[in-house]
Amino acid sequence: MPRIKQLSILLFLFCSSSLWSQDFFSGPITGKVVQGTSGIPDVHVMNFSSKNATITNALGNFSITASVGDSLVFSAIQLQRKTIVISAEIMESQSLVVYMEDRVNLLDEVILTPYNLSGDLTRDMQNAKKEKVYVASTLGLPNAYVKPKTLAERRLFEAVTGAGLVPLNPVINAITGRTKYLKKVLATERKYARTQRVRAFYPDSLYVSELRIPENRIPDFMYFCEVDVEFNAVVDSRDKLKIWEFLKIKSAAYRANNDLE
Repeated sequence: MPRIKQLSILLFLFCSSSLWSQDFFSGPITGKVVQGTSGIPDVHVMNFSSKNATITNALGNFSITASVGDSLVFSAIQLQRKTIVISAEIMESQSLVVYMEDRVNLLDEVILTPYNLSGDLTRDMQNAKKEKVYVASTLGLPNAYVKPKTLAERRLFEAVTGAGLVPLNPVINAITGRTKYLKKVLATERKYARTQRVRAFYPDSLYVSELRIPENRIPDFMYFCEVDVEFNAVVDSRDKLKIWEFLKIKSAAYRANNDLE
């Protein structure tokens, strides 16, 4: 066989292999966000790795470009945020069904008082019975001031620890990629918690009156700020005036992008 013909065949095989590899590891993914048996419209779907985003349609369907290892974040005001790391299996099927749950806000502690309060703070304080409060710290219990681990923190701790001379759990989780996946989930959870703390710095009325963000769009606006590369540095400054100026700049961009002017 002539040398030129051999080179042509090798070049063809190389190009075909490269194209197949690109299609397998990256490309469009179609999916559906559901709750129970019904599709959920208007769920924000963001590729946290590439910063691409879309919104589910009236039937809960969506389409977004992704690669193996990318993190897709699904969020809506009334639902618990969910993060899915794209695996080779998902990429190969190019389809995804995401089940989401209602967001439930739980109070850390509720104290019921059996007193008939008059509204007069001085008189109510005088009439109130003063009783010693018994909690873990006042009783001197061990670990009274230890902050409980979140679910993501507990799962990661379980994945990287084990018993025996040669703990197998960390080794197996490292090989299968579970440890890497859990670290990404924990990082996303902490970033979301930070965003919620920033929102609580200012009352919702300021977001509405000063930033001109509709009250029902505030969570989406905060997520819009969160994905900005400067967000972490601004928040870490702990300067509430600086953070507010950052939110003002981002609010103008958010209103323009969402036709809220």
